[in-house]
Parts: sequence; C-alpha cells; structure tokens
Amino acid sequence: MPSKNDRKEPGISRREFLLRTAVTCGIAAAAGTWGYVFYSTDPVRRSDKKIFTFRDYRTEEKKVYPHLAVVHGKDVDRMVRAALEKIGGITRFIHPGERVLIKPNVAWDRQPEQAANTNPLVVAAIVTLCLEARASEVWVTDVSVNDPNRCFARSGIEDAVKKAGGKVRLASENDFVSTDLRGESLKVWPVSGFYHQADRLINLPIVKHHSLSRCTMGMKNLYGSLGGQRNRLHQDINTSIADLAAAIRPTFTLMDATRVLRRNGPTGGNLADVSIENTIVAGVDLVAIESYGLRFLDLKIEDVPFIQMAEKRGVGIADWKSLNVAEINI
Repeated sequence: MPSKNDRKEPGISRREFLLRTAVTCGIAAAAGTWGYVFYSTDPVRRSDKKIFTFRDYRTEEKKVYPHLAVVHGKDVDRMVRAALEKIGGITRFIHPGERVLIKPNVAWDRQPEQAANTNPLVVAAIVTLCLEARASEVWVTDVSVNDPNRCFARSGIEDAVKKAGGKVRLASENDFVSTDLRGESLKVWPVSGFYHQADRLINLPIVKHHSLSRCTMGMKNLYGSLGGQRNRLHQDINTSIADLAAAIRPTFTLMDATRVLRRNGPTGGNLADVSIENTIVAGVDLVAIESYGLRFLDLKIEDVPFIQMAEKRGVGIADWKSLNVAEINI
C-alpha cells in the first residue's frame, strides 16, 4: 500500500519559475539598498546616566547687614530669631512658594543632652520661621551614620519637625543621584536627590570635637548630603571637607553652640564631655562661622587645615574678627 509520504509535489512551469526568481531578486535588492542608506559607522550608543551638579542656594549679597550674628541666651527660639533678624531676617533668604531643605546633624543615635546631634529646638525654630516666610514645603534631612529612624527619633528632631509643621525626608537607596562636586578629592559622588529638588538649603550644624578632623561644624556637616562609602573620604579628609564647602553653597548657616561636644566626638555619649555654651551663630560666610566656632573647642585656625583650604578656594574669610560681627545677649 503506497504511503501518503510518497506523494510527489506537482512541478512548476518554466514561466512560473522565472517569475518567482525575479520577485526574490527584487526583494533582495531592495533590502540591500535600504541597508546601505541607513548604515552608520558610529558605534551603538547606550543612554548615559544623568550627572547632576549643585545649584547655588545663596541669595543676593547685601552688605548693609553684619556678616555674622552671635547671640547668647537660654531661650533657643528667641536666640534663633534674633540671630536671623540681625543678618536681614528670614524673608531675606526664603521667599513665598520656595521649597526649603534643612540640613541639621542627625548622624548619631543619641539623645539631645549628649550633643552629638543638632539641638531639636534649633531645628524647630528654623522650620517655623521658614513656614512663616510662606515656604511651600520645609524638608529636614540627613544621611545618618547610625540607623536613621532611631537617630531622628532619639535626637528629638523627628518630633520637633512634625510639631513645627515640617517634613522629615529620609533618603532611600533609590533617592541618590550621581553628582559632580568638581573637587580635588570629591569628583562624581552619590548625593541625596532632595538637594536637587530644593530651592533653598539651610545648614544647621552643631559644634563638636572630631577624632580625625579635630572639629565638625558647618563644613563637615555637609557630609550628610552624600551616600556611598563615605569612610573612603577620610583618607584625605581635609581636602574632602574643602571640596564640599566649595561645591555646596547654603542659603545661610546657623550654627548650634547651645551644647558643645568638647571631647570624644563625633559620637560622644558621655555627658561629662558636653559643655553648655548657650550660643547661636548665623551668617552666610561658612568659613567665618567655622573659624568663630573654634573657640568652643580651644582650637586655632592653623590647627584645622580645611578652613584655610576653603578660604583659598574663595568660600569665605577665615579672619572673622576683620568682619562686621553683631554680638548680643538676650
């Protein structure tokens, strides 16, 4: 019995063969022509990740106001307000509708009395002032060294911010973006994206001893903008701090010297290492503020190389005594 697989396909005529051949050649020719037209010698390009740069958060300079305001007292809210009034008031710096980012030191899982983090009363006072100036939003952030939730809670800053009407913003892994700091040591580095979403930046450091850089105040407080392996920067810490000061120009800096951690910084922990100084220092010259703060730690400008390095880069003036300084007691 013949199998169905033994069937033969019917043959085609010579005319049909020539017609099929012509069609096949035409398709091949067209494909070759289009391939030539759209051929490129350029390599295949992959989409590059966007590299950000910091905006300049400063407002227009006004020489009619003192360069620094130093206020002594015990009522933190009054001290903060008085310091800002001396240098032009909050409305000089914050305008209606602007988004404000506040950067205190909230690096450590410590209580306020241990002076490892910025005084929560100082943070609350600044949040309140920004909202009074009709800022659209007021964010408070830091890239903490210890667990950020514990740091913001135990420092008292989380509760203070919420009561004042601000928002705590903690950066997740996906919130960091590559940013070119254009420094000698700091090149492209992951930075919290909140800095690129804000119109104004307020720097709220606390005065502390630091085991490596000898002190941490306004300049080193800016470390809290960075992600990645920050311990790598300790290999050349003075250059790294000067790089930060040159790259990030806050709207103003208000330095908390109500409590000062004089020894065993930056983490502290022992109340015996804390000195009560009841002082607030405010201004736009970060180098001058830093230099003034050295008195609380018994340091001189020549003891802290990054201050001189920042001055050479045009960040500010180290000789604060040469400037117009308003000092008051309230």
